Amino acid sequence: MKKKRIVVKIGSNVLTRDNGKLDITRMSALVDQTAWLYSHGYEVILVSSGAMASGRGEIKVSRRLDSVEQRQLFSALGQAKLINLYYDLFREYHLPVGQVLTMKENFNSRRSYLNQRACMTVMLENGVVPIVNENDTVSVTELMFTDNDELSGLIASMMDACTLVILSNIDGIYDGSPSDPASQVIRQVAPGTDLSSYIQTERSGFGRGGMITKYNIARKVAEEGIRVIIANGKRDDILIQLAEHPDTVPHTEFVPSSGNVSGIKKWIAHSNSFAKGCLTVNARASQALTGNQAVSLLLVGVVAVEGDFEEGDLVNIVGEDGTLLGVGRTSYDSTEARQLMGRHDQRPIVHYDYLYLE
Repeated sequence: MKKKRIVVKIGSNVLTRDNGKLDITRMSALVDQTAWLYSHGYEVILVSSGAMASGRGEIKVSRRLDSVEQRQLFSALGQAKLINLYYDLFREYHLPVGQVLTMKENFNSRRSYLNQRACMTVMLENGVVPIVNENDTVSVTELMFTDNDELSGLIASMMDACTLVILSNIDGIYDGSPSDPASQVIRQVAPGTDLSSYIQTERSGFGRGGMITKYNIARKVAEEGIRVIIANGKRDDILIQLAEHPDTVPHTEFVPSSGNVSGIKKWIAHSNSFAKGCLTVNARASQALTGNQAVSLLLVGVVAVEGDFEEGDLVNIVGEDGTLLGVGRTSYDSTEARQLMGRHDQRPIVHYDYLYLE
C-alpha cells in the first residue's frame, strides 16, 4: 500500500520554552507522534526549527554579538545538538533520520531543485526521516527564507505531499483577535477565500515570521492541490488527533484545489523571489492573463523590460500599476526582449506551460 506523504513544520515557538531554551519534553512528544504516523502508513518529512534555541547557553561568548553573528554561532552549535537529539529520540523507534540543510538559493535553478527532491526521495524510499532546516550559518542575507513556513511550503510542493501541517503555538486563524474570548478558530478555508482581513500582523515569541506568512504559504500550497493545516503544536498528541479525530481538535484547514499542477509549475510558483528580471504588461495583456482562458504571454503585450536575464531565467510579470501578476520562465534574453517588445507574430515570451499566475 502506498504511504501517505506529509510534511510537518515545527515552529520555534513550539520547540522553545519561555526562557528561549529548547523544550526537549515537547520535542520528544512530537517524535513519539511522528513515529506513530510512520507505523500507521504515513511518510513524514519534518521541517524543524530550534537550532538557535539549542545553541543558546552552550558557550559563553567573549563579546557582544550582533544579530548575524548570533544566528551564525548559535545555529552552528545548535544544529549539531538538535540533530543528535532527534537521532537519539527516533532511535528508540528504530527510525533512522537524515539531516537536510538548505538555503533559498538552492531552489533557484531547476537542477538544484531536482537534486534536492532526489535526495529526499531516496531517503523516504529507504525508511529515513528527513529533518530539514535552513542553513542559518550561511543564510544571513536578503536571500533567507521568511521563516520555516516558507521552506515547508516549498518542501511540500517539491515532494508532492498530500498534506502540509504547520505547527505553531496557536490553534489556527481566528475570526478576531486570538486574545478575545469571543473569537473563534476558522475551521475550513475553501479555495479562493480571502482571509487577509482576519490576520494579525504582529509576530510572537522566537519565530521570524507570523500568521500572515503562514496564511500566504497555506493559500499558495492549497492552490497546488495540497491540503494545509495550521494547528497548535503544544496540544497533546496533536498530530495523532489530526490524523484520527480531526473534528475534536481546533485547527484551520485549507481545502486543496482540485486541478492538477505540473511539477515545473510548482517550482515556478515558489520562485518569484529568484526572478532575474521583470516584464511590465499592458492592460489588455493583464486582462488576458487573469481571465478564465489558459494563455501565454506574448511580446505584443509587454511595455517594459527590467533586469539582465538569459533565456530560460525566471522573470516576474507585473501590470502597469505594479501589481504582481505572476512569474514565468522566459523564452528570450533581456536584450532580445527589449528589441522585440510590443511586436506581433513572435513566439511567446512566457509560454503557459512555464507560467504561474498569482
